[in-house]
Amino acid sequence: QVQLLESGGGLVQAGDSLRLSCVVSGRTFSMYDMAWFRQAPGKEREFVAAVDVIRRTNLADNVRGRFTITRDNAKNTVFLQMNSLNAEDTAVYYCAADTRRGGVYVYYTALKYDFWGQGTQVTVSP
Repeated sequence: QVQLLESGGGLVQAGDSLRLSCVVSGRTFSMYDMAWFRQAPGKEREFVAAVDVIRRTNLADNVRGRFTITRDNAKNTVFLQMNSLNAEDTAVYYCAADTRRGGVYVYYTALKYDFWGQGTQVTVSP
């Protein structure tokens, strides 16, 4: 069983930065594609960023240029650096792992990921 634990959320002001972390249990983290999703109140969960096993990254259009996703395989951790935060970034942020090989889903699809964290709240005041 793979477990994901997010941290780093909080209450910040518009324009501030935060770095989210997600620690993943297991010895094969380097073989997992990883992603961050978020869900704002009353809205559907949406893709934010993804990094695959060879460190290729993809970002949603509304965060590109402000957010960066990275991974540290030695620490079993994926990070989401968030800069220039605004009120529209307020949401619960979820870390997700794709532990399967040969999947057919694209990186921005929630169905691609078979393990999820509990989420960390990010609140940005205007």
